[in-house]
Amino acid sequence: MVKVAIIYSSGQGHTRTVAEHIQKGASAFAGVQCELIEVLPQHITEKGRWHDEQIMQSLATADAIVFGSPTYMGSMHGLFKLFLEHAFAPWVGQEWKDKVAAGFTNSSSRSGDKLVALEQMAVFAAQMNMVWVGVGDQPGGNYSASQVTDVNLNGSWLGLATQSIGDAEPENSPHPGDRLTAERFGRRIARTTSRWMLGATAFPPQRVSAAESRRRNIGGLEEWSQFDD
Repeated sequence: MVKVAIIYSSGQGHTRTVAEHIQKGASAFAGVQCELIEVLPQHITEKGRWHDEQIMQSLATADAIVFGSPTYMGSMHGLFKLFLEHAFAPWVGQEWKDKVAAGFTNSSSRSGDKLVALEQMAVFAAQMNMVWVGVGDQPGGNYSASQVTDVNLNGSWLGLATQSIGDAEPENSPHPGDRLTAERFGRRIARTTSRWMLGATAFPPQRVSAAESRRRNIGGLEEWSQFDD
């Protein structure tokens, strides 16, 4: 069984709707279990840091992690950023190395500078040594006859970028095309992860901790040349 974890924060519920549709698409793929995890304010400690050990344990057992956040003022949700900062712990030991990663974001504007939030997620995944998956659909908004039922209306490929009208209820917004794109994105992540995991036993992650990397650097080039990781 392949496990996909979708971890996200949501200010007004619209990003949660996107997460649910990604889950719907991923869960429909045979042999895939998909878990929704919401980053909440109660996870913030008295020192202003995010921490939830149960969530981190769940992410540790996932084969793919999908990151999601609203875009506010040209950047990802501050609450979600606190979660990312907490991931320094698995970064040290490369614990998420070779997991599949993907990202999505939502705003009430068509653009809303959502690309910045997606770039933040992609850079984070790269630092965690994860394997990034983008959107796999052609753009739907390139034509005079384009409409809100079109798939990938916003023409975003680094990650899923959806639009929710600010005064619309979360169950009806983002628009139908974006919700369908989210389902297709979830299915793409599930399929890609399933393909990736077929070789996981033959080619397991070769983790090099920060301490081990430092030890080899002190040893020099000859020390590094003894390893094939």
